[in-house]
Amino acid sequence: MKKIEAIIKPFKVDDVREALSDIGITGMTVTEGKGFGRQKGHTELYRGAEYVVDFLPKVKIEIVVADADCDRCIEAITSATRTGRIGDGKIFVAPIQKVIRIRTGEQDEDAL
Repeated sequence: MKKIEAIIKPFKVDDVREALSDIGITGMTVTEGKGFGRQKGHTELYRGAEYVVDFLPKVKIEIVVADADCDRCIEAITSATRTGRIGDGKIFVAPIQKVIRIRTGEQDEDAL
């Protein structure tokens, strides 16, 4: 099993959810946050005063999938989020040793 974490622009969340649903992925966790990479923020003007926005709004999507679904899931996320501009995001993939559904006690891929 693999855990896929995608850091994306907030307005792309619905596109990702639809793309994952289309390939049969039904569950995900979404966390709102702030951060920056190469974008490094920007300056804005508010009531005549300039200020720096260091951290930009981001969304982290976490999904645990079977090994066989990992590449399809990455492709779905990539195609749904790519704009070709800086700040499109990143995808991280890590191995998962064990999954347990608390309600039923099911384990590993049965718990997904």
